[in-house]
Amino acid sequence: MYYNANGEKVSRSRWKEMYNAFKNRQEIIKAGLTRRDLFKMGLLTSAGMLVAKTGLSSRAWADTWGSGNCYSGNSGCGNCASPATTPWMMNLPIPAVKQPISLSQLSGPAPTIAPNSSINPTTGIAYEGRTRAHQSPIGSNSNLPFPATKIYQVSQHVANVQMHPQLPLQRIWTYDGTSPGLTYVAHYGEPILIRNYNNLPSDNGGFGINSVSTHLHNGHTPSESDGFPCDYFAAGQYYDQYYPNQLAGFLSDHSNSNGDINEALSTLWYHDHREGFTAQNVYKGLVGNYILFNQNDTGDETTGFRLPSFPNYDIPMMFADRCFDSSTGDLVFDTFNIDGILGDKFMVNGAIQPVLHVSPRRYRFRWINTGPSRFLQLYLTDLASPTTLQPFYQISNDGNLLQHPIQVPAVAMGVAERADVIIDFRQYAGKTIYIENRLNQPNGQGGPTGSVVSGGQGFLMLKIVVDGPTVTDNSVDPSTNPTFYVLPSVSGTPRVTRSFNFDQGRNGQWTVNGYLFDCSTTRFTVQQNTMEQWNFQNGWNWSHPIHVHMEEHQVTAGAPGLYGSSTDDSSNYSRWGSQYCWSGCSSNASTGVNLSRKDTVRLTPKSNASIRMRFRDWQGRYVIHCHNVIHEDHAMMVRFDVGPTGDTKTNP
Repeated sequence: MYYNANGEKVSRSRWKEMYNAFKNRQEIIKAGLTRRDLFKMGLLTSAGMLVAKTGLSSRAWADTWGSGNCYSGNSGCGNCASPATTPWMMNLPIPAVKQPISLSQLSGPAPTIAPNSSINPTTGIAYEGRTRAHQSPIGSNSNLPFPATKIYQVSQHVANVQMHPQLPLQRIWTYDGTSPGLTYVAHYGEPILIRNYNNLPSDNGGFGINSVSTHLHNGHTPSESDGFPCDYFAAGQYYDQYYPNQLAGFLSDHSNSNGDINEALSTLWYHDHREGFTAQNVYKGLVGNYILFNQNDTGDETTGFRLPSFPNYDIPMMFADRCFDSSTGDLVFDTFNIDGILGDKFMVNGAIQPVLHVSPRRYRFRWINTGPSRFLQLYLTDLASPTTLQPFYQISNDGNLLQHPIQVPAVAMGVAERADVIIDFRQYAGKTIYIENRLNQPNGQGGPTGSVVSGGQGFLMLKIVVDGPTVTDNSVDPSTNPTFYVLPSVSGTPRVTRSFNFDQGRNGQWTVNGYLFDCSTTRFTVQQNTMEQWNFQNGWNWSHPIHVHMEEHQVTAGAPGLYGSSTDDSSNYSRWGSQYCWSGCSSNASTGVNLSRKDTVRLTPKSNASIRMRFRDWQGRYVIHCHNVIHEDHAMMVRFDVGPTGDTKTNP
């Protein structure tokens, strides 16, 4: 049986046409033809898109097969046609913890506050790709020593990695030879310095660029270490990034000098953020986990909040979908698809449909949707009774814990969103259950349709076998309603309210307020130690997960989203299922007010959202962008700066 990227069964003849169209696009990519060449050949429209030709375009399928168009159809739109693979042949890879090194073990020159612009005689280029100094008070504050308390070194290089036993080893880009990269385990009050070496080759194997900028997603990070998309550095260079691991507000004039414990982060992730190539470089493997602990969320279930102990019962899971060449089995990327790429192979921690064996006790799973373009709505499914809801507890929304655990039947995540969940496997002892994505999404541009399929009819992403030994469980029972953190206030009058419209331009690229991203253009400046309100608008039939760098926000108003279905109703589902915020909402969910802090806000078709945030501690340049990374690269991103004084532009 053959399937399209939306999981629908298709005939062999249709599948062959889908695959031939995809292959034709790959041949154009390999041939290095320019857009001008394609226009002369009649293969490019005046809007800059490939013509809707059955044997070529990724958009041709909906009209060809009589199911509407790619904005609202359910055809899969010819995204890819990968070879068949047998599920459950690999155990779930769990990345090891990255280990620090001593200063004497660090390769190259010693770290410096200013960028090391000395020329490396071996490469003929500057040692360091950083162009801005580590900003004050790094090095002059006892909480921010330089070099940092802990030092790490990582190499970004090519490695052959197994994604499935029935596919060849994939030549991908990695951190220290693995993808996802090794997990950084950090603690509040303990700064770290990571030296990233770019050892990537010029031969990209068809896509990607050997120029990188590593972003710590959701990190409260100085601009020069944030992974700003234009702070990329070349092969043969290194980049020293300093992560303070301090509570937000620790330098602020609106709170105490130690920051706000209620803004403590837990689950972060790092990924490449190179301007124009984020999607390709992340797709090619440059992702990893970064976990933050503190005196409450300790990683030890006998102390603090008593959440399941890391690493035995606290497991990061990075979800992704990918396309593979049907004839060679190689990982492929469609650079002509600027709507959003949907894969037909579903991966967890870099493996296609793996298996996890667990003991009958509580576990903490850290779920991350790494994209590139697919939204998720994840359920636990027992195939012996697939339509029976299997509720579990959600304890975080993005990088931080909720005030209390919330029992939910599913968790919905846009690209880049995270959710920590607690699942008690005692009730499943001796059984096998699955993590299943049931969300309908026909294409990357329009996003989900707003409906979910029945249990067992979606994409089974992870098989969980509860066959481990009985072990002691000292973790807190989430049904006892423990308290974690309270929500900081964003009351008061914002210094300025700004509006942002997320749209598509005439040339087929993605815009914010009608403009494309430009590294050198500061669209607006925020005054440090002030609060702002930003109003996001999405007036069309596409979806955008909007990510703000450096500071988290709170959603104060938002239109209902499209996720959830009345057929999935339950006593708790009404709290989040069809509402904008989906989880952590007030009992009166119709207000759309989010009761957690976020770094990514989900703009579903024809929706609006208002967010408020304070900008503290660090100055410099940051970005807002769509985290459907195809949209980001084409070029739905805005540069803003934080400085001692700011402007009052209402429509930057």
